[in-house]
Amino acid sequence: MLETESRTAGDKQASGARTLKAAEFLRAHQGEVLEDWQQAMRTLHGGHATQPSWLLDHVPQLLYVLANLIDHDSDETLTTLPDEHAMSRLDAGFNLGQVASEYALLRKCILHRLEAEAAFLAPGELERMEDALDRIVTRTMTSFSQGRQRILQALDRMTQAALESPSMAGLPSRLLSVLVESALSVDSAALLLVEGDALVVRAAVGLGADETLGAALKLDEGFAGEVARQRQPLALRSASTDPRIALPALKQEGLRAVYGVPLLDGDQLLGIAYMSSRTTFVFSEPDALLFRTMAQRTTAYLVHDRLQARERQAHADAQRSLAQLDALLASTPMGIALLDRDLRFVRVNQAMADINCHSPEAHLGRRFQEMAPVTAVGMFEPMFRRMIETGEPVDAFEFTNPGDLRTWQASFHPVRTPDQGVLGLSCTVVDVTHHKRAEAVLQRAVDFREQLMAVLGHDLRNPLNAINASAFQLTRSDDLAPPERRAVDRIRKATARMGRMITDILDFARTRLGGGLPVARQPMDLAEVCQATLEELQVSAPERTLRLEASGDTQGNWDPDRVSQVLGNLVANALQHGQEDRPVCVTVRGEAREVVLEVHNTGEPIAAELMPSIFNPFKSMPVSALPQDIARKKRSLGLGLYIVSQIVGAHGGRVEVRSNRNQGTTFTVHWPRTLTTLGST
Repeated sequence: MLETESRTAGDKQASGARTLKAAEFLRAHQGEVLEDWQQAMRTLHGGHATQPSWLLDHVPQLLYVLANLIDHDSDETLTTLPDEHAMSRLDAGFNLGQVASEYALLRKCILHRLEAEAAFLAPGELERMEDALDRIVTRTMTSFSQGRQRILQALDRMTQAALESPSMAGLPSRLLSVLVESALSVDSAALLLVEGDALVVRAAVGLGADETLGAALKLDEGFAGEVARQRQPLALRSASTDPRIALPALKQEGLRAVYGVPLLDGDQLLGIAYMSSRTTFVFSEPDALLFRTMAQRTTAYLVHDRLQARERQAHADAQRSLAQLDALLASTPMGIALLDRDLRFVRVNQAMADINCHSPEAHLGRRFQEMAPVTAVGMFEPMFRRMIETGEPVDAFEFTNPGDLRTWQASFHPVRTPDQGVLGLSCTVVDVTHHKRAEAVLQRAVDFREQLMAVLGHDLRNPLNAINASAFQLTRSDDLAPPERRAVDRIRKATARMGRMITDILDFARTRLGGGLPVARQPMDLAEVCQATLEELQVSAPERTLRLEASGDTQGNWDPDRVSQVLGNLVANALQHGQEDRPVCVTVRGEAREVVLEVHNTGEPIAAELMPSIFNPFKSMPVSALPQDIARKKRSLGLGLYIVSQIVGAHGGRVEVRSNRNQGTTFTVHWPRTLTTLGST
């Protein structure tokens, strides 16, 4: 080959072509070779756009080392660049074949550039270049293989340590010990974990281990804080004198190299790990790569341990919740069951098991149709199927079984997943027989009481009318002395009050019995009806002043008798609770869509605690009421305002009240000219 190469070179020289030394060519055409390299790498690795630019970081230095090696033919010129390159490729996840392929591509780019430049190497130069490149490749391959073997051995020892460690508490220290044993230049190592807003040393081996354990730093403090903040590996050359060192163990005299690595789970920082040395200022690439690899494995162990801890906690919480659920199910007298989508029993308490006449254990995993009574299956299974499809619950469903005098109430609700899918059904069944019987007894008692009130109110009208007629005849007599005439007036007042009370009782009975108040609407003038009503009331209360003011259009469609009854009750209430020396003022005001009726009196305001129930029947006087008010209350059934609200509501209107010490008490009734809500007609 050498003879052929020499003859070829001689031919080229005879033809006038120039010849070069290989080293000079590489230095002169480094830029072109790099450009060819990048283009070739993009073509070779076009499907790996997300990966780094492969050898680009090392190619300029490799070409420089290659040129020096050709010139001097000494291994001293190799430096550590092939080792660094091997470690970077190993750290990036390359295999040995990929690294060899890259060198083959570099060789091809150099030869192509020689051809493109029409340059011919002097005799022996091509062989020296090939030999130098082979030595670089051999050095890289050897470093790559040794580094990978070292890492595999260390990881194997870490795995063995993890298997032998009974808990995670002592595992980090064992892993750090493996590191110190695997790298001769490492004198100490430590693991700091993020706890709240601090980095705490939880494992340490080697120099100063005892004084370092438990030490805490702020997340941004010192060298460790810088590693945590940048989330990148960092190195120091003279740790003992570097101001960024905050841990006392790293300030020991003579300590040189420190190398820190963040422990990352995705974007979450779990902590940092560092190693230090007294014998070297800079850790070698193999040692740094080994430490990064072991830190990654340690991170994986930490994440696995935390996941296991969360799983254990979740399991304990689930067991506690299930125990509480079982206790609740066992203590409730209500039948409770959970069914899946196939209507199989998943959970059932004793009460539900007793209803189905099977043990709770016999229910589990069995279908509803196998365990429930036949009549219940036909009644509920179609309902359950529909609920699973629609997700609509069923509440308070009452049923009885043939031949069984008991009444049951059941509720069924879908059990949903977080995304609103239906997992199954929850069922509750309770025996309401006693409650239904009690309700029936109570309803009969209420019906009897209200029927009795209605009959009593109706039958009292006849003797009351007789008394009132007799008193009226007596008032027409001229023979009555003043004392007898006053007595007859008192009789007439008492009968008028009794008449209003009986009317209120009858109306109350109608509302409670479900018939509603009868309302016969007809065209009328509200002001005229109010005037006539006040004249009648004035006769029964001649000593009090009743005033009426009317304005606007007061025409509309209402029941005149009911309007008179409303005004009578409101005025009677005002007379009863207002000041006797002050007038009761009635105002009728026509507005666009309604006529407003107001009844005003002065006196003690209505108690604040009574206001929410002012229109309820049979109201109780508040504890703060005055003695005279309590005495008046004893003479009243408290039905007047209730009847007012019912009559106004039947006309589609509303009644309001405001009361204070300065302005007195005013009841305001809004009478719509046309019916706006349903009422009796």
